[in-house]
Amino acid sequence: MAIDEAILEAIGKGNVLSTLRFYAWKPACLSLGYAQPFSDVNVDTLNANGWDIVRRPTGGRAILHCDELTYSVIGSNQEKRLARDILSSYLILSKAILSALHKLGIPAQAQEIEKRIPQTHSYPKKQSQNPVCFEEPSNYEIVVSGKKLVGSAQARRKEGVLQHGSFPLYGDLTRIIQALKFDNDEQRFLAQKRVLERAMTAEQFLGYEMDWDLAVSAFIEAFQEELNLELISSELSERELMRAEELVQEKYANIEWTQRV
Repeated sequence: MAIDEAILEAIGKGNVLSTLRFYAWKPACLSLGYAQPFSDVNVDTLNANGWDIVRRPTGGRAILHCDELTYSVIGSNQEKRLARDILSSYLILSKAILSALHKLGIPAQAQEIEKRIPQTHSYPKKQSQNPVCFEEPSNYEIVVSGKKLVGSAQARRKEGVLQHGSFPLYGDLTRIIQALKFDNDEQRFLAQKRVLERAMTAEQFLGYEMDWDLAVSAFIEAFQEELNLELISSELSERELMRAEELVQEKYANIEWTQRV
């Protein structure tokens, strides 16, 4: 998270080019959306499993990052593919994401929320906020076989635009339920059932474990083709690395940031 923000600041100062970044997580990490309450978190379970926790600069709900490809798109406000509003820029980026998935043999589509099939279960009235990203519907989300496959969120600042996305490759999506608090076992059970109803991994669709490097290659090729880009492989600058270290101490490893809501 600190590296993504450091890149965003560098882009805002005109020091680096717009950036497409890919990464994985070790150990697994629960990330909270920018405005998500920390009270959603089951800290004891996180500690017992050795999972980390971080608060994202982007919005949305909780994601347990494990066995996935995470991407970030970071660009200036003048970048024509990002210059418009959140939905418009998301739709432009989603074309590249969909193309990448198609290259991987997954016939995903961007589906309007109005066209989603109503689900069997709903949250109790007193639990108005859904804590899990992959069971929370959003407009034009990327789905396959009616289930969410890629979760994305965006932040827009004076320095530029940052969009995060999570593409679960394999593993058990219901593990996140362990990391969150529920009022009782029934709510926990229903939340787990909703995750299975509303989301899937690449492995669940394809029938085999998706290779991380293969997924990255497909995304790079798709972004270049769909967005008419020439991507240049590069390392972080010394300035970006130094600023990222500062942001870790000031923000992302700081309890005042993580538990601020």
